[in-house]
Amino acid sequence: MSKGSEQRGGAPWWIPPFLGRAPDLQPEHFRLLGFVSLALLFENYDFSLLTAALPFIAESLDIGEADLGGFTGLIRLGALPAFLVVPFADRLGRRRVFLVSVVALSIGTLLTGFAQTAAQFVLIQVFTRTFMLTAATVAFVMVSEELPAAHRGWGIGMLGALASLGHGLSALLFAVVEILPYGWRALYVIGLTPVLLLPRFRRGVPETRRFSQSLQSVPGDGTRTAAGPFEPLRLLAVGFPGRAAGIVALGFLGSAAMGSVYQFTAQFLLVHRGWEPGQYSILVLTAGGLGVLGNVLAGRLGDEFGRRIVGASFYAVFPLLAWGFFHLEGIFIVISWSLMVLSLTASTTVSRAFATELFPTAYRGTSTGCLTLTETIGAAVGLALASFGMSKGLALTTALTALGLLAPLGALVILTFPETRGRELESIST
Repeated sequence: MSKGSEQRGGAPWWIPPFLGRAPDLQPEHFRLLGFVSLALLFENYDFSLLTAALPFIAESLDIGEADLGGFTGLIRLGALPAFLVVPFADRLGRRRVFLVSVVALSIGTLLTGFAQTAAQFVLIQVFTRTFMLTAATVAFVMVSEELPAAHRGWGIGMLGALASLGHGLSALLFAVVEILPYGWRALYVIGLTPVLLLPRFRRGVPETRRFSQSLQSVPGDGTRTAAGPFEPLRLLAVGFPGRAAGIVALGFLGSAAMGSVYQFTAQFLLVHRGWEPGQYSILVLTAGGLGVLGNVLAGRLGDEFGRRIVGASFYAVFPLLAWGFFHLEGIFIVISWSLMVLSLTASTTVSRAFATELFPTAYRGTSTGCLTLTETIGAAVGLALASFGMSKGLALTTALTALGLLAPLGALVILTFPETRGRELESIST
């Protein structure tokens, strides 16, 4: 990912061929994309571990299945402090906040492996996820601000796709979880890697030009101040009430439906279908590749045909795919799972694009943080509803299939947004 990286047909060597041909971009664009993607790979690694290793974590920490929704929901909800951190990217700069977040999430992932009780696990993951979500939010803002308008969707999608390879790394190591010393705990030690790579990140991640230019009109030391931690949110709501409300609704509905369903996929296959850890890892490493492609596919299709129609389509089809995963047999489980993950990743790419494109530079970190905040709340609410339904006698499959029906409402929200395809950010936000 250095300046001298050898390129293949216009694309750096680190972009896998199966993700398709890269557009004609400047070397600094590829360099930024490479470094932020590498950081988010480990963010996705931590995120994926909770899904894959959940049955082992639950057994180790003595958590019953009916309580897993509340347990994972608390972890998701615990990331709410990220909303207080993300706006600093609009004050202090994208680069500073991103680098601090990468270090913090790395240390938090390592510490998670030392948790001895469910409460300790939750508290450490609250800290970790705060900075996981902050790093992810700022990374998408940086890519959106730096890449040219014609290829912005591709860049956002490629960032999501490369970061998703962290799920593959997690699955690869999870396959040997039963023979590793200390079991699932050993998997979290890998999370320390970004700290070891910090000198490379510092050299490879510059401040965005749009943020630097926006500071020229700011007096003093070139940083912005606000009256309080919620002032950026107030200004966003006052300046862009309709768009802000749409981002809030989209984040909540998408995460309550898709995030809740995906969280229980390993639990369903390992406990209710009797799969072995190795089988689940093979599923993620093979059929999961289609899910990774969802990021790039949504980005390319969005650049070609428009974000609105592409995003609404992927949101609308999700309930059918979720139903197939929980109710079909044999190979159809694999097909449904891979298409469901594709729908999830593609929908996430579109929502990230809208959150960064619909607002001016001074509010872009806050708006993307707002999406992250409502996704966090939506996931926590969805998981709590799943636990509540199971406590009242509903089967896991019934509760989660019902939650999936919220996704088409997100499609309706997307159709209220203006089309952003191919437009410069400054023209969209005026």
